[in-house]
Amino acid sequence: MTLTTTGRTERSASGAVVPVLAFAGIVVAVMQTLLVPVIKDLPQLLDTSPSDATWVLTSTLLSGAVATPIMGRLGDLYGKRRMLIASLSVMVVGALVSAFTSALLPMIAGRTLQGFAMGAIPLGIGLMRDMLPRERLGSAMALMSSSIGVGGGLALPAAAMVAQHADWHTLFYGAAGLGVLSIGLTLLVVRESPARAEGSFDLPGALGLAGGLVLLLLPVTKGSDWGWSSPTTLGLFAAAVAVLLLWGLMELRVAAPLVDLRTTARREVLLTNLASIMVGVSFYVVSLVLPQLLQLPTATGYGLGQSMVVAGLCVAPLGLTMMFTAPVYARLSARYGPKLTLIIGLLIIAVGYAAGLGLMNAAWQTVVVSVVLGAGIGLAYSSLPALIVGAVPASETGAANGLNTLMRSIGTSVSSAVIGMVLANTAHHTGGLAVPSMHGFRVSFLIATAAVVVGLALALCLPRPNLSSGPRLRASSEEDANLARAEAVLRGFRGRVLDAGGAPVARAKVTLIDRRGRQAGATLSAEDGSYTLAVPARGPYVLAARAAGHGPLASAANHTGEDHPVDLDLPLPGESVTA
Repeated sequence: MTLTTTGRTERSASGAVVPVLAFAGIVVAVMQTLLVPVIKDLPQLLDTSPSDATWVLTSTLLSGAVATPIMGRLGDLYGKRRMLIASLSVMVVGALVSAFTSALLPMIAGRTLQGFAMGAIPLGIGLMRDMLPRERLGSAMALMSSSIGVGGGLALPAAAMVAQHADWHTLFYGAAGLGVLSIGLTLLVVRESPARAEGSFDLPGALGLAGGLVLLLLPVTKGSDWGWSSPTTLGLFAAAVAVLLLWGLMELRVAAPLVDLRTTARREVLLTNLASIMVGVSFYVVSLVLPQLLQLPTATGYGLGQSMVVAGLCVAPLGLTMMFTAPVYARLSARYGPKLTLIIGLLIIAVGYAAGLGLMNAAWQTVVVSVVLGAGIGLAYSSLPALIVGAVPASETGAANGLNTLMRSIGTSVSSAVIGMVLANTAHHTGGLAVPSMHGFRVSFLIATAAVVVGLALALCLPRPNLSSGPRLRASSEEDANLARAEAVLRGFRGRVLDAGGAPVARAKVTLIDRRGRQAGATLSAEDGSYTLAVPARGPYVLAARAAGHGPLASAANHTGEDHPVDLDLPLPGESVTA
């Protein structure tokens, strides 16, 4: 019998799948970062006011926040590879729209389309879970999760060089070219996952979530311009609370919701998502502070007087270190699990920011700070998808990781707003210009440290992995992976899918449904018709089987929680059987 992990079809995958999917994540990060070197010049380049120019950045943030959970759910329903290609295609169109214009409104439209690429991160993680063997999964997801930082770190000096020596529209042509290359590699190397969620797309839920997120993030990003106590800002915050509460009540009553809030409310999922916000806050602070410190003139008494390109090169080790921590994460997680690895990462981030308070006097010191923070953020980012994937059914991987990616985006948005306000309020005003102060930089680092402490407290409250409640996901050796598969089999159902004549049915979808009507696992039968499904807990279940050319079957069964599998053959079509 072929042994499979719950909800994940284990099959041989090309060795190029991981780098191709990680490259897609890097392309997304490049798209986000490419305008950083020209932010201060956008009002002049677009012939608009500074306040209106910020919509070029805000539009990408808003569309990315909305698209991430929606594309994740669409991937669960209709194919993660298909939605990954769709996300990248929309990004390419948006990049070309921006490349051909210098007017504000078309630029905002193009940047809005580019934000849809943010869905590539959770879709890539979902594809990895569906396609890769257990022993490769941990390090692969670590690389995919860290790709957003890797791409940002590498893109910053490259974008600065382009902005200094070429027309700024070249940045968008480059992003479009990378997007086309990523689409081509995905089509050539990545196969579609056969795993599918049951149900249909929750359009009202998608609209409700989109509206709530826009109402929430709009005042977060524009509050400093409008005034935090202005009626517009406070009104939007109040509207966001009302819309998201109504959306939550609606989702709880939908059979196939966009986001399963009951799963999201599980302790391990909820705490992981809250910790993700704190990691997002800490990640963005260094990206905001160090480039400004490096580029301020030495005449200020604390600025380091570096060029835009040199500043980008000094911060680039942040992304490079995140990339190199992926194999380190795999070893740490194999031995200690993703919870402890997250804690270690957060401790390293705290050390990095604490040391950074005194390491702001030379360019080489900023490189040291970037390396330390990159190691910590890399470990933390790598741990998050493993914690999420280990806590949700495979049919919800895309949506769950999409929500987790959204939490990180909310963290970076909050960080941008808070740090922007701190730097503005502590700035020195010289000749009508506001110059960030060293005091403001240090306060920003203290805020990041406080966010890390909160994240550390949340991580410490995560429950310990319990094998009795399902297989634990961790990056391990092949021997450990085989043992974990065997343990999963001992706590589940096994058997064969047969046709009316008793012949085996290959590639039939077998879905495990719990007493609340929720999907608890899914798999495809092997060539000999065999299937294996682990159970998350003892109790009654329904096993639903279906295959092309055969009628569907729903078979009631009960698992007592004992350490032996329940044998149950599934005839198509046939009468309901009780084990």
